[in-house]
Amino acid sequence: MSELMREQRLQIMLTEDELSAIDDWRFARRMPTRAAAVRELLKRGLAAEGFTSAAAREKSQDFGVVAGREAHKNGDGQGDGTS
Repeated sequence: MSELMREQRLQIMLTEDELSAIDDWRFARRMPTRAAAVRELLKRGLAAEGFTSAAAREKSQDFGVVAGREAHKNGDGQGDGTS
């Protein structure tokens, strides 16, 4: 069995065009499954926005999409107060 355990399932609805774009991207990169392609696209999209994986023992209030990039950069979980 694989060492990586995925405990969460995410279901999404896509248009035919969106699914076709994912499949085209997947096949061009010889990715094994749609799920692998979607995970890679999510990882790349989040990285492009400045989000990375949370470090061990990091509190969710200090790292998250809601607080935005500034909170993570400042390290205070509160952002810079300008947004």
